[in-house]
Amino acid sequence: MSEKNSFEGAPHPERKPKYPGALTAGNLARVFSGCADLEQRRVQPGLMYGAEAVTLLWLDGLVDGAALSEDVLRPLTETGRTLGASGPAALMELCELGAVYGCTVRRRSSLDEAAGDLVKGCCLICFDALGEALSFEARTTLSRAVSEPAVEKAIKGGKDAFVETLRTNTSLVRRKLRTPELKLEQFTVGRLSGTAVALLYIEGVAKPEAAELAARRISGIDIDALLAAGDLEEYIVDSPRSPLPQLLHTERPDTFAIHLLDGRVGILVDGLPVGFLLPADLAAFMRVPEDSAMHFAVASMLTLLRWAALAISLLLPAAFVAISMYHQEMLPVKLLLSMTAAKQYVPFGAAAEVIAMLLAFELLQEAGLRLPDPVGQTASIIGALIVGQSAVEAKVVSPIAVIVVALAGIAGYTMPSQDLGGALRLARLGLVALGALLGLYGVTAGLALIIWYTAGLESFGQAYTAPFTGSGGGALRRVLLKRPNRANKFRPAHLAGWNARRQK
Repeated sequence: MSEKNSFEGAPHPERKPKYPGALTAGNLARVFSGCADLEQRRVQPGLMYGAEAVTLLWLDGLVDGAALSEDVLRPLTETGRTLGASGPAALMELCELGAVYGCTVRRRSSLDEAAGDLVKGCCLICFDALGEALSFEARTTLSRAVSEPAVEKAIKGGKDAFVETLRTNTSLVRRKLRTPELKLEQFTVGRLSGTAVALLYIEGVAKPEAAELAARRISGIDIDALLAAGDLEEYIVDSPRSPLPQLLHTERPDTFAIHLLDGRVGILVDGLPVGFLLPADLAAFMRVPEDSAMHFAVASMLTLLRWAALAISLLLPAAFVAISMYHQEMLPVKLLLSMTAAKQYVPFGAAAEVIAMLLAFELLQEAGLRLPDPVGQTASIIGALIVGQSAVEAKVVSPIAVIVVALAGIAGYTMPSQDLGGALRLARLGLVALGALLGLYGVTAGLALIIWYTAGLESFGQAYTAPFTGSGGGALRRVLLKRPNRANKFRPAHLAGWNARRQK
């Protein structure tokens, strides 16, 4: 069993201020000393002589210059707009109440808060006499446009995909679920990166304890930066050392919304064009959003095909090695004679052939991923056709071994989750080694060990094998077969909160 995550969900103790001192423009400039992109400008409110000047600060590149000029500078210097302000406190209150056009305004009284706003793309108006500042959002809108999904191809679904901007991603989800019951909590993770993380769930549909546990674990992450998916996953899952994926991933907002409607909790991270969903179970990794758009008979057939492909990808190479080395009597005579004739001049055993072919398959896949697209496709074609055919003709490997490994590889590519496919490839190599050592007894023992290990995993309080375990007798039927939409009236029992009914 993998070691459980030691995180207990306890909140961190209150931390001391990172930047002590009064909130003034000079102190902020010292905090950002050595930062050439920090811009400052002294401004006379209302262009009135005798009035106390204020200081504007912003980071060049993070702030939209046009918005800063039109929404902050222009109204602040407009003659007569601040006539009623008799002092810094009155001026600050007047700016907060609408003298400045900024759409959002926040009052800041500490250097930590002010510095955090600056790096998020805000403009600060510092009132040194008060030791306070007003923060106006004027961030630049430069971001990648919403495009089609690159990995999860949509056949009948939406053609939009998540991007690297958090607020764009939350708006994509809001457009799918137009209800105030869709709740959003936001956290900041990373002492140096200050990455914004959003937790989304539908009140009443998701179990409250799942959302609370996820919130505690996210707020308990204490690292320098959250820049990759692994920086989040390893710190919140129950078993971080397990090769099996414990968070669902999707780049499609419609898939994200479907899982939220099932009762799951979603996580969106600023800078990552992917959504995370929890709790995860094995059955969820085998479903695709297109299942809900197809006829229930077709969707059921494809679901059964994916489960059969999982078994083929996991067991076929190991079974071939075990039968070839220890249990030849299980093969029909004609097949056995054909295999014997093909291996007559091959100098390696079945186990060495299959392991070498599996490793070569992994090398080809890695080369195709790392190289540019045109070169990667060429390398894959050369490796699969020319090298494979040459190896067979040179009697280095037998044709049956190539067929077995190719079938296992193709079956593995049908997995909707690439993370699950990677775990399958790792387990496949282990089963081949056990088959070479102990025959079918080793394969059976390895398969039993995998089932036992999977049954012991949990994901945010739910069994990883749910709904196979802990549910009624119809769980297997619900996982393998799709019911007509009119008959699918209830959400999964292991996920849903008090609002368990989908439709009347």
